[in-house]
Amino acid sequence: MVGPVASLRERSVGAYLGLAVGDALGATVEFLTPNEISSRYGVHDRIVGGGWLRLPAGAVTDDTQMALALGESILRQGQVNPTDVAEAFSAWMRSKPVDIGNTVRHGILRYRNTGESSVPYQEEAAGNGACMRCLPVALATLGDTEKAIWQAVIDQAHVTHHNPLSDQGTFFVVQLIQAALLGTSKQVLSTTLANFQSRFPLFRFNSERMQQPTGYIVDTLIAVFQAFIRTDSFKDALVDVVNRGGDADTTGAILGMIAGAYYGCDAIPAVWLKTLDRQVRESCEQQAKALLALAPACAAAAS
Repeated sequence: MVGPVASLRERSVGAYLGLAVGDALGATVEFLTPNEISSRYGVHDRIVGGGWLRLPAGAVTDDTQMALALGESILRQGQVNPTDVAEAFSAWMRSKPVDIGNTVRHGILRYRNTGESSVPYQEEAAGNGACMRCLPVALATLGDTEKAIWQAVIDQAHVTHHNPLSDQGTFFVVQLIQAALLGTSKQVLSTTLANFQSRFPLFRFNSERMQQPTGYIVDTLIAVFQAFIRTDSFKDALVDVVNRGGDADTTGAILGMIAGAYYGCDAIPAVWLKTLDRQVRESCEQQAKALLALAPACAAAAS
């Protein structure tokens, strides 16, 4: 590949590897407070494993694993097929993953019991579980119509999460990733974020007050957006967000997607990539390229 397609591929791989290293980096300090992180690690900036899940260094959690399961389904079907996505998630749960969120578990069990691949509207389901795994949708639908992208986002999200805040937050993250993949400047991305916040004021934030992330989609994305806007490198952005603690594997994963798409694969610290589980790293690289090959933008750039 040459020219714009080559650039797209490099950024796509950066987004997928960014997801995985952000997940692995953040998992160590998940559920800790900033003071606890500072006391134990100083500034947490190495992939060392441990944490409440007692992970080996370089291992990932459900964030990356569910993204890979979703990606496998999209590649198998050529699109987001809700029933196949539900089957993929069900197979993943049967593999006895190291961690699985309650909303995700309930959605998969409901699918097994009813055969329905969309859960009903849930007031309490405004979590970040659909957003943390959305990268395959962003890659496969790059250059598609807004309506088609929205439908793909909803089809994968509603297998486990059905809430307007979760839907809108996930859709915007997909849009932000896609803009970054296409080389959009930080200034324009900031304007895009401001427009989103004007339409959905819950996502507004005070730049002087650092958001502490929880599993709530609003808290998660405010922390992610703050860290992305206020830093100038992939490493600084990821270190910023995971040292806030809370749901740090997920904030690390989501910011890793965005920052990886924006800064590219070469911006990810080599020591982080070297420490990342090799099978995970290879799967991320392979899926990034294969999913991008489905994207309308890739075909257009190659023509």
